[in-house]
Amino acid sequence: MDLGLKGKVAIVTGGSVGIGLGVAKTFAREGANVLIAARGEERVKAEAAAIAADFGVKAHGVACDVATADGCTAIIDAAKELFGGADILINNAGTGSNETIMDAEDDKWNDYWNLHVMAAVRLARGITPIMKARGGGAILNNASICATQPLWYEPIYNVTKAALVMFSKNLANELIPDNIRVNAINPGLILTPDWIKTAKQLSADSGGDWEGYLQSVADEHAPIKRFGTVEELADFFVFLCSERASYSVGTTYYVDGGMLRTI
Repeated sequence: MDLGLKGKVAIVTGGSVGIGLGVAKTFAREGANVLIAARGEERVKAEAAAIAADFGVKAHGVACDVATADGCTAIIDAAKELFGGADILINNAGTGSNETIMDAEDDKWNDYWNLHVMAAVRLARGITPIMKARGGGAILNNASICATQPLWYEPIYNVTKAALVMFSKNLANELIPDNIRVNAINPGLILTPDWIKTAKQLSADSGGDWEGYLQSVADEHAPIKRFGTVEELADFFVFLCSERASYSVGTTYYVDGGMLRTI
């Protein structure tokens, strides 16, 4: 299936590892040029160079912190200067949390709000005009199943991801006249390097069977009884940003192996 993405420009935040890197590679596989952003300069530059070499597309890495206004400006400026604009924006940067509401300080709430919500707000404000000038485009926000079905140990993550879903719906309504489609994805258990790292840490004192630990998590939460791969999720991301999904607007999609317990 031709997704019609050849020559398009896709921006992916959190693009040097895990889901973001998988999404960037999948766009490149379809012939799209990519701009990936992450905090670590050495890694983001190296991954961009590898994408360019492996897929024969134009790829650049921008080292910045999207939780800051300056970091978002750096991405917007790079898109204009290096590519002359952008057609696709993937707001993917984010991380889990661990706290109780009673104990978490204001600074932690503010940090996650800036990372999960304000980064998407600022990038949408900056990228939308140049996307509109190119005839339209697509914005896809990576939220979480926890936006709907919260895990008890990360209330700040749950709240900010829920806000990102609501932001996506409002932005979709606002940008429909500009031929810019906005959607959100709520992934379930996706096997990222962070999950593997956590599993190794938590299983270290009980024999180090990190794979068994991950299987126990999948058995508890996902009826499909396994984690999804980054590649499975990335394929869905890229499809939603393509011409083949042109009637998909303002929706939140679950890619969760049946983990969601409601309808």
